[in-house]
Amino acid sequence: MKRYDCLKIAASEMSDALVITTVGGAAAEWNSIRPSDGNLRCRTLGLVSSIAMGLALALPNRRIVGIDGDGALLMNACGLATLAWQKPANLTLLLFDNSIYEASGLRPTATSAGTDLIGMAKAAGLKNASWAASLDDYRNELRKAKERSALSMIGAKTESGMEYFKSWRELPAFEYNEVENVYRFMRHIEKIEGKRVVPIPGPKH
Repeated sequence: MKRYDCLKIAASEMSDALVITTVGGAAAEWNSIRPSDGNLRCRTLGLVSSIAMGLALALPNRRIVGIDGDGALLMNACGLATLAWQKPANLTLLLFDNSIYEASGLRPTATSAGTDLIGMAKAAGLKNASWAASLDDYRNELRKAKERSALSMIGAKTESGMEYFKSWRELPAFEYNEVENVYRFMRHIEKIEGKRVVPIPGPKH
C-alpha cells in the first residue's frame, strides 16, 4: 500500500480531528491532503504518540489523531505502555511501517528484521491495535475506531524505496516554520474550544 492513499482515506473519515504528525514524508503528504492549522508537525522522532496522548487527555471531547512511522515509534517504544495505561478514548494512532528511516538516509529499521510494532502495542496493553491488509481494510479499521470510542492503533505496511522517497519531496513546501506551526495550532485550539490557551502579552482590555 501507499501511505498517501491511506492518508486520503483518513482525511475523509476523520476530517474534524486535531492531527499530530511525525516529520518527513508523512507530514508533507498529510499537509497536502488536509492543510489546516489543526495539524502539528512533531520535529522530534518518537514523540508523536506522547504529544497526541497529552492532547487527547486535555481535550477529551475532541478527536485526536497521531500519524507516526516505524522508525519514530521505535525511538519511544516505552510510550506504548503509558498509552495503554492512560488509554484516552478519543485518540487514534496511525502507524505507517515502510521499514526504513525515510527522511534520514533510507537506512533500515528494526521492522525490516521482523519487529512487529502492532504486536508490541498489543503486548503493552493496547487492545484495539491491528494491521490493515488493504485500503478497504484500512477504511474499515478507521470506521471501527470511530464507532468504538476507545484508544485505537491502526498499522499499515507501506511502500519504501528511493522513487517513493522522491515523490513526497515534490509536494508543496510548508508555508511556515515549526515555531509558527505551534502557535497557529494553539490558536486553532483556542478558536474551536472558545477559551484562551496562551495569553497574549500586553495590557488587558
